[in-house]
Amino acid sequence: MNALSKLLATAAVSVVASVAPVQAQQVTLRSADTHPEAYPTVEAVKYMAEIMKRESNGRLDIKVFHSGQLGEEKDTIQQTQFGVIDMNRINLAPLNNVVPETRVPALPFLFRSVDHMHKVMDGEIGEQILKAFESHGMIGLAFYDSGARSFYNTKRPIKSLDDMKGLKIRVQQSDLFIDLIKALGGNPTPMPFGEVYSGLQTGVIDGAENNWPSYQSTRHYEVAKHYSLSEHSMSPEVLVMSKKSWDKLSKDDQQLIRKAAKESVAKMRELWQAREKVSKEAVIAAGSQLNELDKTAFIKAAEPVYAKHVTDPKMKDMVARIRAVQ
Repeated sequence: MNALSKLLATAAVSVVASVAPVQAQQVTLRSADTHPEAYPTVEAVKYMAEIMKRESNGRLDIKVFHSGQLGEEKDTIQQTQFGVIDMNRINLAPLNNVVPETRVPALPFLFRSVDHMHKVMDGEIGEQILKAFESHGMIGLAFYDSGARSFYNTKRPIKSLDDMKGLKIRVQQSDLFIDLIKALGGNPTPMPFGEVYSGLQTGVIDGAENNWPSYQSTRHYEVAKHYSLSEHSMSPEVLVMSKKSWDKLSKDDQQLIRKAAKESVAKMRELWQAREKVSKEAVIAAGSQLNELDKTAFIKAAEPVYAKHVTDPKMKDMVARIRAVQ
């Protein structure tokens, strides 16, 4: 090796040596969320970032891109799988065709109550579903609440199945939700979340379905005054990390992130309960009309959804295990 080559080699080693410690000191993960700033899921991930920073002496951090800044959920799923986005808070519905196990908690009228859902998702069944993400390019970290989803529309109160007939209902881009609306007599219209307000305003759709905070934060209550308490879904949302990003981390950092994610769940639920109360009071004060309905006929009408989407023996067993949780 001549003198020049030796000089270049020495310089290269010096650069690597100087850069490596800097890279080891600071890792900032990009996290996506379609919900607006101050929404419970957004704040929960920020809380997780605080834990990570504290436990790593400022070395690990998360930057949350809220309000759909990185795209709608369907788009951000692929970006997460490819490692373009490091972390993602996603509703289970758009994941139904990606991770089959997510179809089970997304099934209509599956959970008897929020407490029942918590016991299931915090336990062995929830861990089984989280582990299923890894073979699809993602690491499942934790489940966040998404409340009880109910129908709202611009036309009329929904008190019976007859009231569902002919209504154009926006659904998430999920075959399961499309089939649910069909089974209940409505016309399902898949549409990105960000287009729902204008769709309701212009009559492209008659209604949609969501929880109290989403109904309020999107201002859908301004154009769709009839909110009917079907509570047909208590499917949680999930926080995932790109496996490509995950694999770049040390085992210690992976463990720290898992721990911080789990600790953020209690914070999210605390914020969620408070937000639900505020949102419900706000939309009632703004003139939204709430009505109860007899769920019995709706539950029976939804049975074909189970017949079509729960065909695998393992998924049937999971449904049975969920129903058995007390």
